[in-house]
Amino acid sequence: MNPTIVGALTFALTFGAALAGLWLRARLPPHYLDGESKDTIKVGVGFIATMTALVLGLVTASAKNSFDAMDSAVKETAMQVLALDSTLRRYGTDSTPIRRHLQEALETRIRMIWPEGSSEPIRLDPTRSEVGSMVERLADEIRGLRPGNDLQRALQSRAVEQTEVLLQTRWFVLGGTRHLVPMVFLVILLFWLTITFTSYGLFAPRNTMVISVLFLCAVSVGSALFLVLEMDGPFTGVLRVAPDLFLSALAHLKQ
Repeated sequence: MNPTIVGALTFALTFGAALAGLWLRARLPPHYLDGESKDTIKVGVGFIATMTALVLGLVTASAKNSFDAMDSAVKETAMQVLALDSTLRRYGTDSTPIRRHLQEALETRIRMIWPEGSSEPIRLDPTRSEVGSMVERLADEIRGLRPGNDLQRALQSRAVEQTEVLLQTRWFVLGGTRHLVPMVFLVILLFWLTITFTSYGLFAPRNTMVISVLFLCAVSVGSALFLVLEMDGPFTGVLRVAPDLFLSALAHLKQ
């Protein structure tokens, strides 16, 4: 789901519904909009508006928490890579080829999650990830080291543990490339918003000020859904997890 398209569609539907309400107001018989009818309609629409605000608030909070968790996972992964490189560096020159392979794995992950010049959603399968295979080979290479003293044995054991943690983290990071907001949710939410904005136009006087306010309200609602969907895709779009820490870690590994 493209956040820009969904946001623009939301604006078009809500503002169009408000204008339709203004148009309908001028054509309905007077008794359709008497006091009792207005009260009944306002109660029903108020209930829908409350549900819409509640659900939208919950989804926004969920998307924000998911975005923050993914940002934390990226930072944690970058620190784990640096820690593993430090352990291998302390091991000695025998680990130099493994450190080069670690650098290659990090470069591959950056290209896969943040492809240069592309803002399209990333589609990765953790079970078939090239990075996952590279990290698994790293673990095998570390286990294949032949430590010559107690310090190297301790460092080898530590490096194996750190590699296993990286393998576990990839499931979480790559899992963040999948959108969590279902299409049926958006359809229902747009339906509720259309009803609500139609009622706004139905009971509003037809003047420039009212139309301007309804326009701004429609823009605000469209922007809200745009932000929710942007946070729902943490590795693409305008709001996305930055690769800065991965790039810094890569620069450190190249030193």
